[in-house]
Amino acid sequence: MPTQTDRATQGSAAGVTRDGGKPDGVRSPGVDPATPKVSDAESSGRKSAESPGKSTDSSSGEAAEPSSGADAGKTDGRDEIVTSPSSDCSPAVPVTRVTRVKNGTMKYCLRWVALVACVVLASAGGFVTWRMLSGGPDTGAAAAVREFASALSRKDAAAAAQYTTAPGQAADALTQTVTAMNPDSIDVDVDKPEEYSDGTASFNLRTTWRWDKDRSYESATSGTARHLSSGWKVTWDPTVIAQGLPVGGNLREIRTDATPAPTVNSVSGKPFMILQPVNEIVLDPSKTRDVTGSVRALSRTLAPIAPLITPEVINAKLAATPNRPIVAVTLRDSDMGVMNSSPAAIPGVSINKTDMLVMADRRLSSPLEPALTNYWQAIRDATAGWQVQMVGPGLKPRKLAGEQGPPGPDVATSINQQVQLTLGDAAVEVGQPATIMALDAQSGAILGLAQNDYAVERKNSVDQAYPVGATLDPVFAAVDKGTSSNKQSSNKQSSDTALDRLGLGVGFTVPGASTPTTPQSGVATIDYRPQSATASMLNMAALGVSMARAQAGTGSSVAPTVIKGAATKVDGGALGAIDKSVSSPILSAMTATAKTGDASDLTQAPGLKALVGTNGPQGPGWFVGIQGGKVIVIYTEGEKSGTAALQVAQKYFRIA
Repeated sequence: MPTQTDRATQGSAAGVTRDGGKPDGVRSPGVDPATPKVSDAESSGRKSAESPGKSTDSSSGEAAEPSSGADAGKTDGRDEIVTSPSSDCSPAVPVTRVTRVKNGTMKYCLRWVALVACVVLASAGGFVTWRMLSGGPDTGAAAAVREFASALSRKDAAAAAQYTTAPGQAADALTQTVTAMNPDSIDVDVDKPEEYSDGTASFNLRTTWRWDKDRSYESATSGTARHLSSGWKVTWDPTVIAQGLPVGGNLREIRTDATPAPTVNSVSGKPFMILQPVNEIVLDPSKTRDVTGSVRALSRTLAPIAPLITPEVINAKLAATPNRPIVAVTLRDSDMGVMNSSPAAIPGVSINKTDMLVMADRRLSSPLEPALTNYWQAIRDATAGWQVQMVGPGLKPRKLAGEQGPPGPDVATSINQQVQLTLGDAAVEVGQPATIMALDAQSGAILGLAQNDYAVERKNSVDQAYPVGATLDPVFAAVDKGTSSNKQSSNKQSSDTALDRLGLGVGFTVPGASTPTTPQSGVATIDYRPQSATASMLNMAALGVSMARAQAGTGSSVAPTVIKGAATKVDGGALGAIDKSVSSPILSAMTATAKTGDASDLTQAPGLKALVGTNGPQGPGWFVGIQGGKVIVIYTEGEKSGTAALQVAQKYFRIA
């Protein structure tokens, strides 16, 4: 490679040195350049290589505005710039070495001037942004921030954390927020990413969390990034999630309910069910080394207030959901003081405080509770609000956004609390499954429903169809006789219609009484085969009410109800007018059963009309009675279930 002396010698030989032999393109301060002597070809070539606007007088060979070199080499103690020609700047005509040196010098001079200006700005205390340094597309910090935002938009907290300077801390915070917010989608927009010459960058984020029902929450945050050995990373700070978010904090979206909560009222307007604080006693088998020991200890602790929660009962719940926490029992606040020690002291046991719709009178219990709770909950859901909150250690939850609907209306029912109490006492008269229901004999409104623990264990329900055995024989006989003379349609079609109108051939969905399952209709579903007929307690109740109405001169049937203003859905047929040719024989048979038949031993039931029967020695057993303006329906299971049904009926009439 030529030395500086060689290059100076070459320049001198070409006749282009100025000011004491300095190469072309470099001049001493305060000295005017001399006019170079060059050939016509060299002069022509130089003009083609110089910047537009710079002209050379071809007649004199003098440059109008000589270049001042900025690239630095050294000769005679002075800086000199000598560079190879740029590959993309080849002149259109052959040029000498001198021309090439000057062309390269001008190109790099501009770059160094810009760089020196940037250095001066930085040394003065300012920052130069990436966009000042480059006119190309976003790279580096901007790309890292976009990847962070993209991962968060996918709800992938772990992936987003990898683009931060503290992946572990970021993963925890982001996971907590994404989980607690539980959005349907997240939109994260990156705005104004700026990269600085000191290896840092800044950016803004606009994050929109979206849920159903057009609910959304938008937050605007800012952050910084740093260039590390592993590349650009978002500087982790919780405020990237939300302004003011503390370390260990997170955002959450919660449901809010208007206050006061609705109550479920009895027919008198008094509260039948109310919202109260309760304590769920939870056993988590994964948090105790001795599950058997914890089960026994828990049963002993609960014995004073919940003696029926035996080790067998708790173990059955554990077996139903292996390796998962179970709620052994739910207790009111007043119950907690009855126990000799706290269940929370037992390994694996915790107490979860929550709210629950419970009976206002703790003496009462009813199979209606789940269905009434479902209806009540639907009202709460319809008026529920929502909130986005900021929470953190030592921080009171702070509302960031949300809306709240108005309080929901109370639920008015036909339940008579005194009747409900009486039914509950009657149901426990026998040591086998028994369920008893009372209805208003004219409106079909349910006054109460109760069952004993055996029926609860069997999961007996009012809308499940069970075999009726011989119980409905008088009804089938009356329907067959009353429709046999119908000449307009077949006997089968007429029989089906008659059974539908009696309430036996249809299915009922009663708001506040029916469980959320597919309703099952009775006789009509088996194509009118009396020997294998089935019916639900609601079917039997509708039959009893239709007979009571027929006795009162109202020859039509109605569907059972329990919530005022909530109509019962009837499937599989239609209720309607009942011909006296059908109702009269049935009423006569019911009177005979009460006076001289299987129900004749019942006392304290003046004017009773009844249907009684079983489906063989193992049951089930049925009782359908009309007495005192009420219809009483009893269903029992097990050995001698017919006798058990009569025992429950007798207890009811005695204490009613």
